[in-house]
Amino acid sequence: MTTIAEIGQAHDGSLGMLHAYIDALATTGVKAVKFQTHIAAAESSIHEPFRIKFSKQDATRFDYWKRMEFTQDQWNGIGAHCKEAGLTFISSPFSNAAVDVLEEAGVEIYKIGSGEVNNFLLLKKVIDTRKPIIISSGMSSYSELDKTVAFLKDHNVEFSILQCTTSYPTQPQQYGFNVITELKERYGVPVGFSDHSAKVATGIAAVALGASIIEFHVVFDKKQFGPDVTSSLTISEVKQLIDGVKSIDKALQNPVDKSTNDDVKSLKAIFEKSLAINKDLPKGHVLKFSDLEAKKPKGYGIDAASYKEVIGKPLKKAMQQWDFLNEADIAL
Repeated sequence: MTTIAEIGQAHDGSLGMLHAYIDALATTGVKAVKFQTHIAAAESSIHEPFRIKFSKQDATRFDYWKRMEFTQDQWNGIGAHCKEAGLTFISSPFSNAAVDVLEEAGVEIYKIGSGEVNNFLLLKKVIDTRKPIIISSGMSSYSELDKTVAFLKDHNVEFSILQCTTSYPTQPQQYGFNVITELKERYGVPVGFSDHSAKVATGIAAVALGASIIEFHVVFDKKQFGPDVTSSLTISEVKQLIDGVKSIDKALQNPVDKSTNDDVKSLKAIFEKSLAINKDLPKGHVLKFSDLEAKKPKGYGIDAASYKEVIGKPLKKAMQQWDFLNEADIAL
């Protein structure tokens, strides 16, 4: 099971904040940390639409991407810190130039964001690194994914796909849990779930439904500034999620065999019951349903499951309330 904490732009352009996230996430049990590598001049232009008016600080979306940039030396330090913290270093490049930066920084896995899945120029650049690739399916139809998957398979590259809904925060009716199985059956590759719901339960449910990768956004505080804050988990929520995911993953790897109950034989002897008489009854009394009770433990009388066999049968002797009822006590 791969668990990926997405920092994205939660650092708001602060290198110190980014490194603080790495240290915090290293305490949660998450396996990997993911970033976004932006080089504004290479990926965008001043003509990019103002997709979400969220910033009083940035005049344009382009200016925002500029503020999210880090230098090559800074990315090298980020990669080194991830290694020191025991976290797999993952990032989403948004330009071919960003791939060059990440290669020097020692990125281990590439994540292809939803808006880049049909960018075959970027895909080819990433493929040539021979690093594993994770594809996010958020903006792609099956016909589009078919082409991308064919392109990846033609190049014999290791890749996986995440079910993702590009809506922040994602509502329950948008999760698309059914797509996890559909992607597995359609493409025959590992499939995961990219979560933007800001709820611990969503990721746990996705694992129970077959996701082998869970990706989720993280933020120190949900009052922080940023486009993904409302779609993120806090550090304490990440710990809850990881604990839950580990439990569900372990459960899935240990199926229970209900064709046998040998492991509970001793408990059955204690908790299962024998037939007994619920009132004083004289010799010759013909037993009715209302005369019977079932009492622990099993083996001291006729099994409670066989009560129909004694109804209508006369007693061979007088019996007292709560006596166990055995075959020797009735005329069969």
